[in-house]
Amino acid sequence: MDLYAGEMASEGRQHKVAATRSGNQEIVITGKFFRKAQLKDEWFEDMGNPPAAIEEMKRNRLADIFTFWQRLPDTAPRYDYYQEWESVAAVDTTNYDKWWASLPEETRRNVRKAKKKGVIVREAAFDDDFVRGMVAIFNETPVRQGKHFWHYGKDFATVKREFSRNLFREDIIGAYCGEELIGFIMLAHAGDYAITTQIISKMEHKEKAPTNALIAAAVELCERKKLSYLVYLNWSSGSLGEFKRRNRFEKIDLPRYYVPLNFKGTIAIKLRLHHGLRGMVPAKLAALLVGARKKIVSKRACMVNPA
Repeated sequence: MDLYAGEMASEGRQHKVAATRSGNQEIVITGKFFRKAQLKDEWFEDMGNPPAAIEEMKRNRLADIFTFWQRLPDTAPRYDYYQEWESVAAVDTTNYDKWWASLPEETRRNVRKAKKKGVIVREAAFDDDFVRGMVAIFNETPVRQGKHFWHYGKDFATVKREFSRNLFREDIIGAYCGEELIGFIMLAHAGDYAITTQIISKMEHKEKAPTNALIAAAVELCERKKLSYLVYLNWSSGSLGEFKRRNRFEKIDLPRYYVPLNFKGTIAIKLRLHHGLRGMVPAKLAALLVGARKKIVSKRACMVNPA
């Protein structure tokens, strides 16, 4: 296993990282004091042969910890390595009518409202017109959900380059008001499920409920393509978590393994340093810090863009 310069997406940006290969799969290595290795495309691929990869990395001393997880629908732990539970938000997409009937009346009303207000939801092509629509949505506001928005300020060329990387496995659904793109969802095929790699709508058109219409179209597409689940990344709290619950996403726990590759890695896991400094902060304090950050970010946004 030889190291080379690779890239990994984090917080809306591509970052240079050390990388290597195990079989035909790319492993990325991050961290400074404790080096953590993981499959680059772990949302889309199963780790092919974890024991073999672990032995290779131990021999080559490329990292201190190796982490991997089991993807849907494989929820029961299959390995004896140290594990923690990681939760994803997923909805069963095998039967659209059953999903629709399970929705709260408010959610169904929002989907109908979108249609009544002239929102057209359809599969879209990643052409220049679509990218220009993406840029307009991204640059509408610097703050979303109380945090600095990762894609704010990006120009046409940057958006086209960054969002074309996964087109070979993605479907795109756009929400339109007339000729204007007011929202879209990108769905990446990941075996037995599709995962939202991006879902966003213009705040200017929030009252038209385009995001609800996009979720409904995504569930319908998954059923049509025989995909069992639609995954909306990790389980969430706050307003995003409430939106997921109202659209009948459920919390599904999956085993994530952390394997020490040397003595340093063993100590890191025992001290819970494998989660970084953030993992050492108690949950209640972390919630307080997140709340304070949202208030500060929102206040700064109001100062920059006064009403």
